[in-house]
Amino acid sequence: MTGSGGVISGVRVSHDRASLDDVATACHTDQQAVVSRLVEEPGVSEAFALQTCNRFEAYIVTDTPTAGAAILAEFAPDVEDHAVVTMGHEESLRHLLRVTAGLESIVLGEDQIIGQVRSAYKSARAIGAIGPMLEEALMKAIHVGERARTETAINEGVVSIGSAAVALADEQHDLDGATALVVGAGEMGTITAHALADAEIETLIVANRSLERAETVAEEVELLDARAVGLEALPACLPRTDVVVTATGSDGHVLDADLLSDCGETLVVDIAQPRDVSPAVAALDGITVHDMAALESVTDETRSRRRAAAESVETMVDREFENLLEQYKRKRADEAIAAMYEGAERVKERELQTALVRLESQGMDEDQRAVVESMADALVSQLLAPPTKSLRDAAAKDDWTTINTALQLFDPEFGDEPPAFIANRLESAADD
Repeated sequence: MTGSGGVISGVRVSHDRASLDDVATACHTDQQAVVSRLVEEPGVSEAFALQTCNRFEAYIVTDTPTAGAAILAEFAPDVEDHAVVTMGHEESLRHLLRVTAGLESIVLGEDQIIGQVRSAYKSARAIGAIGPMLEEALMKAIHVGERARTETAINEGVVSIGSAAVALADEQHDLDGATALVVGAGEMGTITAHALADAEIETLIVANRSLERAETVAEEVELLDARAVGLEALPACLPRTDVVVTATGSDGHVLDADLLSDCGETLVVDIAQPRDVSPAVAALDGITVHDMAALESVTDETRSRRRAAAESVETMVDREFENLLEQYKRKRADEAIAAMYEGAERVKERELQTALVRLESQGMDEDQRAVVESMADALVSQLLAPPTKSLRDAAAKDDWTTINTALQLFDPEFGDEPPAFIANRLESAADD
């Protein structure tokens, strides 16, 4: 079912079908620039993009499904075909709800994704790329994400990639009394720093390009020995470190073989996208490197504990998805009804004025004029009440032929071309 503003089409490259390299290839340096590029495409009225460490997704609104699919078909040209999933209108809507609820995350029910969706929404809205179609979809998705976390236990236990990275490090290396280094002080690095502090490490070093930001994170964690350094201090810090977690937004490698060659026994967990750690590091003696794929061992245990909660969230998503479709349907019916009343009002006003001119020439007074005008209004209301109900029923049943016919009958200026949402539905029906 499509909306009056068009139809939503989507494309995604995410961890369920794609490798981390595929995701990195699909992602762009600037998420807002992606949205800007999309909304400037001919025929695109709205656009939204979501980029995280394990997914790239883009959504657009166009007049027809064919137009949307054609535009998105060329959006990830360097990614293997098997890793790219294209989505139609309803699949896009359902997927947005599932993503924000945490059902599509590596860490089932993780909390970070809802903030990422909200941030991406604000970013796209700031450049005027969000219109009524995506506004309604994204508000519903965020609402579902909030409900999932407040009404179920889906986010109990390990709740983020950062905390999963620390859980993995704790499995591989006893963190009690260890010295840990977090490279990157963004959202992921901050979560990781707090998780490491909770794991009873002795010393935490936060390294970041902006020393001020690193100092803020170091001050926030509940650990006596927490310090901040700039990235230029990495050569001095690394040899003293037992565990390193990297989570920067850098386009290139932050840690290479030269930096780690003399570090001895060191565990490195790379949760950045694109990767912070050069592949050559894995060949160094004493250095153990884990990336996002290794988090599955941690998340499998979390997933099993949360399975019952996930079933409740699945039911919630299904219900809210149907509610969202109903919202769109009601709006479509209301738009058709408004067009019908607008056409009827034009006819009423024209005929009423003709009648009033004649009656006034015969001496009609103001009271009589009011009676005639009231009668005209009552006739329109009574005549349009049954078709109004029929149109709402037709929209609920996706009966767009009835709506199309009604518009032609009641709108004198309707002409030969149906509105975009009728054309969309007729095209979809023809494709089926």
